[in-house]
Amino acid sequence: MTEFLKMLGVSGALEVGLLPVTSIFLTAILVTWFFVPRVRDYAVEKSLGDKPNERRLNKEILPNLGGLSVFAGVIAALIVAIALKPLILATVNVQVLAIILGGAILVLIGFIDDQFELPSVFRLGVQFLCAGLLVVNGIRIDISFLPVWADMALTLFWVVGITNAVNLLDGIDGNVGGLGFISSICLLALSAQFSSRAAATLILAALAGACLGFLRHNFNPSRIILGDAGATFIGYTLAAVSVLGTVKIAAFASLLAPVVILLVPIIDTTQVVVKRLMRGVRPDTPGKDHLHHLLLKRGFDQRRSVLILWGATLALNVLGMILQHARAVLIITTVVGVVVMLAFVAQVRLREVKLEAKKALANPNS
Repeated sequence: MTEFLKMLGVSGALEVGLLPVTSIFLTAILVTWFFVPRVRDYAVEKSLGDKPNERRLNKEILPNLGGLSVFAGVIAALIVAIALKPLILATVNVQVLAIILGGAILVLIGFIDDQFELPSVFRLGVQFLCAGLLVVNGIRIDISFLPVWADMALTLFWVVGITNAVNLLDGIDGNVGGLGFISSICLLALSAQFSSRAAATLILAALAGACLGFLRHNFNPSRIILGDAGATFIGYTLAAVSVLGTVKIAAFASLLAPVVILLVPIIDTTQVVVKRLMRGVRPDTPGKDHLHHLLLKRGFDQRRSVLILWGATLALNVLGMILQHARAVLIITTVVGVVVMLAFVAQVRLREVKLEAKKALANPNS
């Protein structure tokens, strides 16, 4: 196994510990996989969900507490890592805690917003606060020819921008969960090349596992959605870890890698903002002009639309890995792993849907 990791160019993962990284990933999958149904039952019992309207695609109330399950999966996985190797966070605890604390705040605010619709200005202010939490703990973009204040400002707008861009993509089943899983795995492959990026490796393993476990319930037709709590948490974590793991460099050109990896949400938000400004509409006004809406208008159903967006995300992540000079064998292994795991959870969900349909036919009055 050691020789295989060295062949992939990710021997840096050995410094963190292969067992803890694998355990983090599997724990996050299992906790999220089995915790989601219980969260969904609670949401149904308390009528906590997105109600149908002209903008949303759901025809009945859809539980929106999925983000709590994803967050729980990440936290449980990191706790297991500490139990397996108590010294694993000795040098990265401040960085990990800063990201998790900021994520926890966004999950709380997102949960409240999902139920009571907080003012957008308030939510934006909290997002800048959480981004500032990263900066004061040393997690920031570091470009040699820019003054420190410019690096800090760039970090704030990067983190807040990606947080919102990912959240805005959460309009069809499985979109953000898939994007979070794909980007986490590819960033994990990159961060594992360096032992100095242990914090990024740990958090990405947990986030990837939690997103995959959630997709088992969120692939179309979904039984639960992320809500703002989950989508902002995934966006914030990806933005923070990309700064921590791949953006802290001296050459401006290297910024292209994380930008390319997260280009799908960037393109989506950019084209939405431009179109709305051209129409004289506020950028935060709800609408049906996101990439997934455009695909639906072209005749694709939700499932095909999300597969197209997953494919675009994976292709751009591969390009980002190439820009980071990842080995060809690492890129191929990552792509195959991503496709196999996504196909597996999608098939599990589709098999469940077929069984539910058969039961409905057999018991039409139930």
